[in-house]
Amino acid sequence: MALAWLVTGLYFLRAYVMGPAAVSAGVALLGVVLAGRRVIAWGGAFAALTGYFALTAVIGVPLERRGQEDTLFPVEKPDLVTITVTVTWALVVLIAAELIRMRGQKLAEAARTRAEEAKRQASEERLRIARELHDVLAHNISMINVQAGVALHLLDDDPGPAGTAAARTALAAIKEASREALTEMRSVIGVLRSQGESAPRSPTAGLARLEDLLDRARSAGLDVRAEITGERRPLPAGTDLAAYRIVQESLTNVSRHAGPGPVTVRVRLDYGEHEISVRVEDDGRGVSLLDDHAGGSGIRGMRERAAALGGTFAAGPRPGGGFAVRATLPIIEEPAPEAPADASTAAARGPDTPGSTE
Repeated sequence: MALAWLVTGLYFLRAYVMGPAAVSAGVALLGVVLAGRRVIAWGGAFAALTGYFALTAVIGVPLERRGQEDTLFPVEKPDLVTITVTVTWALVVLIAAELIRMRGQKLAEAARTRAEEAKRQASEERLRIARELHDVLAHNISMINVQAGVALHLLDDDPGPAGTAAARTALAAIKEASREALTEMRSVIGVLRSQGESAPRSPTAGLARLEDLLDRARSAGLDVRAEITGERRPLPAGTDLAAYRIVQESLTNVSRHAGPGPVTVRVRLDYGEHEISVRVEDDGRGVSLLDDHAGGSGIRGMRERAAALGGTFAAGPRPGGGFAVRATLPIIEEPAPEAPADASTAAARGPDTPGSTE
């Protein structure tokens, strides 16, 4: 900027032909402001103008002698119009540079905000996938492990027809649990598909499949008793999945930690007007610090699911023995999508109106 303004000042001191000579000084001034050196730009510009007008007031010649070669710098003395025009030009350049700088900052801030939002959404999606994978694998693999142990025990201790039939039942339960695990794994990993691939065709997990879930727990040797109160109705997708996963993970924890049977599990669902309550209680041995179980994330995952929906969650040993899980999930109805204007217009016209289709 200093070099550009020096050359421009010498050009005008020499009183050469007026033209776009000040453009280079303006571009340099703009660049300094955009580089963030605002104090240098504003202070340097007005210091340079003050020095230029002070010098020309001393060495300047009358306007009619401008450009004559009898002096080294045949520049005219400044008048009020010249000073006003020059200062106005400098202000216009500086203000324009400030506006461009502020807009650039806003665009950069918007880009940072979008990047942070995308990063947050990606983190939340990874957490959601991790919870889903944990719930799917923990539940079904636990069931497979229990049933495989039952089958091996029966085949070793009771090789007769009754033991073989019971082992066959356990193996059938293993087959069903593994099929269910594969189905849900495909559904969960479906979010990682490349764009353009077909969507998964299997139904998503929800309370509509609660009976299948309870039957698999019963096949693992648990005495599961279900109680549903209130008006049973379809729930929003997030609430429906969270309630199902909380029941699923609770049953998984019972099969892992309840100890030797028989173990009774009571699953209670209470449909309220604005919320649904989920309670899973067992009378097993349980563990004293299930929350802090080494490597475990089931309780934490259930708590995160409830918190993500704005609900409440509590889990801990029961006073009379066993373990209890309690969750309250709000029922927030999702807004129905608005019908396209053309579709509603066509419906209003009726099938006999020209332009409508059946």
